[in-house]
Amino acid sequence: MPTAVVTGASSGIGAATARALAASGFHVFCVARRTDRIEALAAEIGGTAVSCDVTDEAQVASLAEAVGPTLDLLLNNAGGAIGTDPVAASDPDDWRRMYEVNVIGTLHVTRALLPALVASGAGTLVNLGSIAGHTPYEGGGGYVAAKHGVAAMTETLRLELNGQPVRVTEIAPGMVRTDEFSLNRFGGDPGRADAVYAGVDAPLVAEDIADAIVWVATRPAHVNIDLMVLKPLAQAAPHKVHREG
Repeated sequence: MPTAVVTGASSGIGAATARALAASGFHVFCVARRTDRIEALAAEIGGTAVSCDVTDEAQVASLAEAVGPTLDLLLNNAGGAIGTDPVAASDPDDWRRMYEVNVIGTLHVTRALLPALVASGAGTLVNLGSIAGHTPYEGGGGYVAAKHGVAAMTETLRLELNGQPVRVTEIAPGMVRTDEFSLNRFGGDPGRADAVYAGVDAPLVAEDIADAIVWVATRPAHVNIDLMVLKPLAQAAPHKVHREG
């Protein structure tokens, strides 16, 4: 049975992808800080829960020990956005936190698990980016910078791993309505979080992204999908969204 690691598996895209991969025949290591959630998810899908903060190198080393010598798929999904302040008014601590989770966390997990991906003979490394990593927008400075970092890391890995049996993909979603992403961005304010999606007929949902990740992971081993950008029909760009009314 092929194996997969999904970070940030306690909710949203991570949880949806863990379920979709399990349905496609993978044994999934469900990785996140919230142990109760990933234990429930692992029990549901027949996977393995591993409590881990991806910004903690020692915890990531323990994750690698739990996974073992080979791994078929790694999804670096743990990340997130904080705030919408303009650059000139931003809190540097918010930027540090976003960089630590989105970029350094991805680095820690990739470094720790890359040998197992190589050892599988046909590994797939998927980094969850964002359209923010390709098109800046006002009020997104810290998140835009962090996701540009993820995009650059992904492209660099593909160059450095050329000739190795590891495919490298970035999945870059646009507007995805999940339970927590916007709520976390706005400090738990449900009104501001809901306003992001107000009037949008059909934003993407976590299952849409999970479906794309499973498709990438199940292509023939010689097929590498470098970058997949997914947006709802209503969204032409980060700053241009059609809203009814």
